Amino acid sequence: MFSIIQAAGWPIWPLIACSILALALIVERFLALKTAKVAPANLLQEAISVSANGVPSAEVVNQLGQNSALGEVLASGLRTITLEPRISEADLRATLESTGRREAQKLEKYLTALATIASAAPLLGLLGTVIGMIEIFGSQGGGGNNPSMLAHGISIALYNTAFGLMVAIPALIFWRYFRSQVDGYLLTLELSAEQFLRHLNKLRRS
Repeated sequence: MFSIIQAAGWPIWPLIACSILALALIVERFLALKTAKVAPANLLQEAISVSANGVPSAEVVNQLGQNSALGEVLASGLRTITLEPRISEADLRATLESTGRREAQKLEKYLTALATIASAAPLLGLLGTVIGMIEIFGSQGGGGNNPSMLAHGISIALYNTAFGLMVAIPALIFWRYFRSQVDGYLLTLELSAEQFLRHLNKLRRS
């Protein structure tokens, strides 16, 4: 492996840095975007059941908020009607929506960086290719013919092109996967918040 890095020359080091960063981001997103941490399956129904006869205690609401992203959205509604029992439906909806946007930003964390790596890696590979071509033409300058320089230039060009694609393709695949996963979670948060809003309105009228 080290011999390949040596043959590829210095242009491969930015690509190695990108590959390490991409791997770290992928692992982090896999851990952060687990369903249990974002939108547990029965959490909405549990929150509705707990608050069926009135707003639960602050301790229960705090536990709900610490449960997951969805839990934080639901907890924000309960906290709001506790502090302002006569709040309008529009303001209560706005509270849930603002909390949802804040949680959405957390879900989308690092996705832009992963997309940037997927876009930049082929360009870095192309840069290595251009540098390799420059070395090839430089080895032929002045009418001389240096086979070792020619081979070195070709290795720089090919290794960097290949490594750039090897970094970009997985980064792009995982970015699309995480993007799709986040979109699904956002829809779940939106629908759950709407259903919980109707529950809170009934709770306030009772």
